Amino acid sequence: MRRNYTGCAICDSTWGDVWAEVEGERLFFCCGICVTQFRHLVDRIKASTGWPTVDAIEISGDRRGRRCVAAHGADRFGCFVAFNADGDVREFRPEAPPSVSR
Repeated sequence: MRRNYTGCAICDSTWGDVWAEVEGERLFFCCGICVTQFRHLVDRIKASTGWPTVDAIEISGDRRGRRCVAAHGADRFGCFVAFNADGDVREFRPEAPPSVSR
């Protein structure tokens, strides 16, 4: 899965040493909460789009909320997501219906 961060897959922190498999790929995370957040985010995107996988994701923002643009092939999906202290989704707002390549 392509992503825009070089550190933790969701927050870009470089401290910590947590590795977890997501979408069949071993990714670096700074902590277990970020693993939970990332997995919940990917699951919500897949549920909202019907995609079997997420090929790429770009994330911006911070602990108050993150804007995400996900891709599957040529299709794109944008959303806003915020998490609670346990890493569960507190708020999830699609920005528009998924774009579909034809």
